[in-house]
Amino acid sequence: MTSPQNPPYGTPDTPLLTVRGEAELEVDPEIARIGVTVTARGKDRRTTLDDLTHRNATVLELLKSYGDAVENLSTGAVSLTPELGQRGRGERVRTYHGTVHLTAELTDFTALGELTTRLADLDLTGVDGPSWALRTDSPAYRQARQQAVQDAVQRAKEYAQALGTTVAALIELADTGTGASGLRPQAAYGGRMTRSAVMAKGEPAPDPLDLEPQRMQIRAEVSAQFTMNPPTL
Repeated sequence: MTSPQNPPYGTPDTPLLTVRGEAELEVDPEIARIGVTVTARGKDRRTTLDDLTHRNATVLELLKSYGDAVENLSTGAVSLTPELGQRGRGERVRTYHGTVHLTAELTDFTALGELTTRLADLDLTGVDGPSWALRTDSPAYRQARQQAVQDAVQRAKEYAQALGTTVAALIELADTGTGASGLRPQAAYGGRMTRSAVMAKGEPAPDPLDLEPQRMQIRAEVSAQFTMNPPTL
């Protein structure tokens, strides 16, 4: 039951004031994600699988060589699919397609451009990204929520002041949304390359891509209900 001292609606003696508090911050990202697709193709199933395994191992070795700069590394879908010929009788396999999808999360953005370039330089290896993100426990979220609450309190005081009175008490505070947004990746770096997984002797390493972090927009919103001291109208 609702206490008589705290009715769910306003009265002439305790007018109810409902406001919304908002905050929007622009912060630097904390994580860069890249997707890596390793591909193999051949007429023999075992040879295709061996090629896929070798290229996947090469990519993993390169990613792990960056140590703590790569915070998380995971393997997604793996597939080895036969492609049937369109002519002749019976089910005859023309070629096999193999793919492995990996996702890497980096926290050291100084290594991001070099790593992305080296991955894209590998044979039959595609790179997508980067996409930028914040950690789930990023202090930026807390800062945005606090500013949203402060905005709600300030709005309530301003409305009460416009009526020639003051805010008396907080009745309810509700979090109506906190989130981050940023631009989605606009390009894929790499793709299907024809270079060898091991650079030819004496061939210089490719110049690293210059990747600028995409700043994140953090938005928080709250709804608050206050009682006011009765104004004189």
